[in-house]
Amino acid sequence: MDIHKILSLLPHRYPFLLVDRVLECTPGERLVAIKNVTINEPFFPGHFPARPVMPGVLVLEALAQATGLLAMESEPDLRVEGSLYYLVGIDSARFKRPVEPGDQLVLDARIVKRKREIWVFTTEASVDGKMVASADIMCTQRVF
Repeated sequence: MDIHKILSLLPHRYPFLLVDRVLECTPGERLVAIKNVTINEPFFPGHFPARPVMPGVLVLEALAQATGLLAMESEPDLRVEGSLYYLVGIDSARFKRPVEPGDQLVLDARIVKRKREIWVFTTEASVDGKMVASADIMCTQRVF
């Protein structure tokens, strides 16, 4: 899935779109995507000037965006005009190492279950095959 397909599925735009490409997607099961982290990211000048680090909350947001793409590919009915896919919960978030400029963040999202409109995922972010963060993420869709 290239950036054009991602833009058609997610409402996020620069500077808050945090998925650059989907490498693998098995609808109903798993999605693997990447975020290329560059020194030009708008958060680096303030976090931290002497040693730039991607904020952990943005790593979690990137994982949440990956779950949105997986949900949209798993359930095409979610692609309803006037609907938004919301993050509603994060459990068991863990951060193992910092994400720095030049890293390629690999985002792995797996569906654990879906009960009515609530989706539950287990997620993991890694760089060079080493886990940098993990979390259980819950999301839902709202139609306006």
